[in-house]
Amino acid sequence: MSCENDGDYTFRCPECDEALEVNDSMKTALVERGCVLCGAPVTSDAFTAVSSTDCP
Repeated sequence: MSCENDGDYTFRCPECDEALEVNDSMKTALVERGCVLCGAPVTSDAFTAVSSTDCP
């Protein structure tokens, strides 16, 4: 059994504070189009890399 992660980044909206894990293509879409919930502009500062240290 392998330890896989669905998201490469954790996104946290600077306006509505919504957080979710996203992959590279979703990160690009969020930066281009804004937050899917509130529509606020998004920059790369809203993303942090997900650590794989939680894998057993």
